[in-house]
Amino acid sequence: MDIIYRYSILYALLFSSPSFALQAHKTSQPIKIDGLANEEIWQNAEWHPIKYLMLGNMPSADDFSGKFKISWDHDKLYLLVNIVDDVLTDSHPNPYERYWDDDTLEVFIDEDASGGNHLHSFNAFAYHIALDGNVADFGNTQEQGVVLLNDHVESRWTRNIDSPYDITWEVAISIYPDSFSMDKPSKPTRLMTGKKMGFMLAYCDNDGSPEREHFIGSHEIEARNGDKNLGYIDASVFGSLTLIE
Repeated sequence: MDIIYRYSILYALLFSSPSFALQAHKTSQPIKIDGLANEEIWQNAEWHPIKYLMLGNMPSADDFSGKFKISWDHDKLYLLVNIVDDVLTDSHPNPYERYWDDDTLEVFIDEDASGGNHLHSFNAFAYHIALDGNVADFGNTQEQGVVLLNDHVESRWTRNIDSPYDITWEVAISIYPDSFSMDKPSKPTRLMTGKKMGFMLAYCDNDGSPEREHFIGSHEIEARNGDKNLGYIDASVFGSLTLIE
């Protein structure tokens, strides 16, 4: 890690606070992950846009648009994501290879909102949720490379039969602390009112090219050396999420 990048991380930790702050209301009934969004909480929760470019060029609204809602209970964090995508691409059948170049929902979680580097640690998680349901991230050591964390995340997406580019995606995430490791997995954190976490949501959009054309997120990130694709490395660029009743 070069000295300029280390200084930029230190500056962010010391002098910055998340500019993107969300609150999530607790659900009063169980949420079934079926892609149907029938639960009462989804009728009342606020939509948040996915509209901030982090990589590539900005797609037109016909090419991609997205928004999401968020809720929780003591066991899990829940997402309802609405995606309009004119081309769905899943050209990498091996979930360990180039999963970020397919259409992928990416959820960033920092359980204790500590920020900092997490490229080869579970100081924070960057869950890449593929169209086939596999969930990939880098392991907690460089030697592990890519690992699958399918037991952390349950997801299901459905298409609107009247508008086939319109996708509803439901996600349930067990929240793990930074003590989690592949060798000695810890138990998920029990979520409570008032808990604060680091959070960001993004979507990798591929329209049939060898690489993704667009990477769009839930909030603006200040570029470092011209690069906004920082979430998979540095949890300090996440926003904040507070759990409320």
